[in-house]
Amino acid sequence: MSVHIEKRITEYKLAKDLFSRGKDIILSPKVQVLKTFTQHGETTVFEHSVAVAKYSLLIAYFVTRTLKINVDMDSLVRGALLHDYFLYDWHVKGAAEGLHGFTHPRVARRNAERDFELNDIEKDIICKHMFPLTPIPPMHRESIIVSLADKWCALAETFKIDVSSYIIYRMNYRIALSEGDYSTNYGDTKAEY
Repeated sequence: MSVHIEKRITEYKLAKDLFSRGKDIILSPKVQVLKTFTQHGETTVFEHSVAVAKYSLLIAYFVTRTLKINVDMDSLVRGALLHDYFLYDWHVKGAAEGLHGFTHPRVARRNAERDFELNDIEKDIICKHMFPLTPIPPMHRESIIVSLADKWCALAETFKIDVSSYIIYRMNYRIALSEGDYSTNYGDTKAEY
């Protein structure tokens, strides 16, 4: 029975794992700008990216534990956090280089390569997360996982299904602590603690 308890995935453990793997990205002032752009409905690009990283990790835990397939968890989280790093408001006419749905992966990859050191898996995740809108399929299992998580999160956010309030709260908590803010208000959440 104790083995079962140790293998349980909790929101807290998930948030801790996500933050430890993507800390440099999450704390980057350039990534914090993503909080100013809306993605789906009322969800910011930052919130969406954290939610995609969360669900990517959940899928990866399942794949690793049940199917015994290795997943590069660090690259998975980093790529998920940067998959929409396009740095513009796509709702503003003329902000995108062409049709946003088709072109933003290339823009996000270019921006991410400029601002962070990326490996080949992370580049593939960013560039291919919109498959099949982008014609070249993902080359890595991590890219496939992020693409699936992205589609789930986009659908949930569009229909206002809360998929990430607790993890967003934890990320804001970690960001605030890193900045020396020890207050207790880190944003609204519907999750129970």
